[in-house]
Amino acid sequence: MTDLSTVQHHPAISEIVEMLCNKTQNTDKGFFQVEVAYFLGKMAASQRATILTKDRGAIPVNIYALALATSGFGKGHSVNVVENELMRPFKKRFMEDTFPLIAEQNLWAIANGRAARNGTDPQEEFEKAEKEFKSAGAYPFTFDSGTPPAVKQLRHKLLLSSCGSINLQIDEIGSNLIGSTDVLTLFLELYDQGIVKQKLVKNTADNQRGEELDGKTPTNMLLFGTPSKLLDGGQTEDQFYSFLDTGYARRCIFGWGQQDKKAFNSLTPEEIYRRLTEPANNASSNKWAAQFHKLADPAMFDWKMTVDDEVGIALLTYKIECERLADSMPEHDEIKKAELSHRYFKALKLAGAFAFCDESTEIELDSHLLPAIKLVEESGTAFQAILAREKAYVKLARFIADVGTEQTHADLHEALPFYKAGNAARQEMMTMATAWGYKKHIIIKKSFVDGIEFFKGEKLKETNIDEMIVSYSDHWAYNYQSEVVPFDQLHEMTQASGYHWTNHAFKAGHRAEENVLAGFNMIVIDVDEGISLATCHEIMKEHRFMTYTTKRHQQFEGMDEGGNDIVGADRFRLILPINYHLELDSDEYKEFMNNVMAWLPFKTDESANQRAKKWECYDGDYHYNLEGEILDALPFIPKTSKNEGFKKEMQAVQNMDNLERWFAQRIASGNRNNQMIKYALALVDGGMSLIEVQKQVHAFNKKLNTPLTEDEIDTTIMVTVGKRFERK
Repeated sequence: MTDLSTVQHHPAISEIVEMLCNKTQNTDKGFFQVEVAYFLGKMAASQRATILTKDRGAIPVNIYALALATSGFGKGHSVNVVENELMRPFKKRFMEDTFPLIAEQNLWAIANGRAARNGTDPQEEFEKAEKEFKSAGAYPFTFDSGTPPAVKQLRHKLLLSSCGSINLQIDEIGSNLIGSTDVLTLFLELYDQGIVKQKLVKNTADNQRGEELDGKTPTNMLLFGTPSKLLDGGQTEDQFYSFLDTGYARRCIFGWGQQDKKAFNSLTPEEIYRRLTEPANNASSNKWAAQFHKLADPAMFDWKMTVDDEVGIALLTYKIECERLADSMPEHDEIKKAELSHRYFKALKLAGAFAFCDESTEIELDSHLLPAIKLVEESGTAFQAILAREKAYVKLARFIADVGTEQTHADLHEALPFYKAGNAARQEMMTMATAWGYKKHIIIKKSFVDGIEFFKGEKLKETNIDEMIVSYSDHWAYNYQSEVVPFDQLHEMTQASGYHWTNHAFKAGHRAEENVLAGFNMIVIDVDEGISLATCHEIMKEHRFMTYTTKRHQQFEGMDEGGNDIVGADRFRLILPINYHLELDSDEYKEFMNNVMAWLPFKTDESANQRAKKWECYDGDYHYNLEGEILDALPFIPKTSKNEGFKKEMQAVQNMDNLERWFAQRIASGNRNNQMIKYALALVDGGMSLIEVQKQVHAFNKKLNTPLTEDEIDTTIMVTVGKRFERK
């Protein structure tokens, strides 16, 4: 693209915008640049300034602008400053001197032409034309609403006068867009050349159709307001994007005011006050007010600006660059492609406004075209920001997460204008909101009470693995001290014999359910039978975890009939960090932990589903697996869409035990033979005989949707199992 790094904005833009930033206490210039560009185009169009090109012929100067900023940004204030301080001298001189003078001259030209053609008296023709001119009403320099017939009537008046422009200026466009659709549709046609097709109406004695006049009436438009009203996710936003698609994307210069660049975010009160009272503000205002007064001189009417070859080639180069970039974009980005490929035309019209402001008869490369391209490129950036607005389902997810209370469909419909009334549309939006929230650490819980659907959201905080929540005490019930500790240092607590610990904190350190302070980021499981410690380490290795043995681990339990010692099962504690800091009440925590225990491939102590559960520290063996992934807690959180999916998966394998379910879910995703071997070896480590393992493997295989052949089990899997028995 053309290098614009050293290009400066046109002085009218940079100096006026600086003044507006000072007066509105802003440091962001994007909104004001577009606003000032519109007013420059408005003056040039009023004086019928025209660009004379060698390739496209005569191009009228006019500007369409759309500028958005949040409430309190200074939108209305800045427009009032420009209109009342800078534009007033131009408007007064233009309306009182130039417009009447040029209008009279053109009415005489029309009268003389009609008289010569019809063989009538010029004075009579002038009086008829003057009556026709006055019957159209007073000329509105600016209007904020209208109808297509009224605009066409105004256009006819301007054709009679051959002076002035049609200037539409709508504040709070989000609130007024729907009511202005007809006139905005007409303005689409008026942009390029100021030409519009006439509507055929019935000619009657009371309403005689007047003589159609050929000519151009340049049209300017400024739409500004808050993005929240325009991009409301409902009918207004749909209509706005329809307009962009229809043609406003390629016609408008866009501005986007950023609230985070308000002056108070980066300046002290003293600095803001100095900017507000800066003498340069008045000096700049007076300078440009005087310059604009000069631009209203009748001598500036019908101002012609030529484009020499150097400037024409530079503009064509920019056009080709934009079109190449547009062609490289995906086909579905039609609005973006249209805006990008037509930037050159907006730049040409803006360059004409700059040249008119400078009273130049030529559009110069460095003074006019390059500054115009720079502003149009910044407009393109603002346009991307507008297109990247939050979708309706994103706003829905954020609202549910922020509101803090349960919401029904009725509550959401009342609070959010974009929340649809139809059940299908609501369900689709809620599904999308839930899916988006999942990626952005927001969960949306759904529940039913007496047939009424309730939604509650929560923003999840990601777990910092160096800040695991624990409480510990040397008493089983009192004096629990809460701390956050690194996960890889947990053994310093778990191995401290004589202490007890929990994964929650408590009011006043008193361990009781009613004193639990909601908030945990790891789960703790007691394993007393059914699986060896080594097998647990092997099966769980894809997850990050810690284990430590408890007091009854491999405890001597007597002798068998042959006098051999009987050693009890491996008994240990499994600690798994989870990826989010969760705040669940007693019932939710119980259901959460029940889900986790149903998911695990071995039996566990069910009392782990109590928030106030405590575990005893013991100086046994401990083991860390720090290479695995942190456990995703979302499938286990009650009343969420992920949990509904988890429950459906569990129902599909409800005829299997924990170990079978664990491997069945992994076999479904591939590697059937490998996963079946792991399952068989887990049975071996659990103490089964070779015959029992073979029988169990065949039984498990028959439960699968796509089982292995019996021959494959006996010739591959059981061979590996046999080798494991030989080593034992």
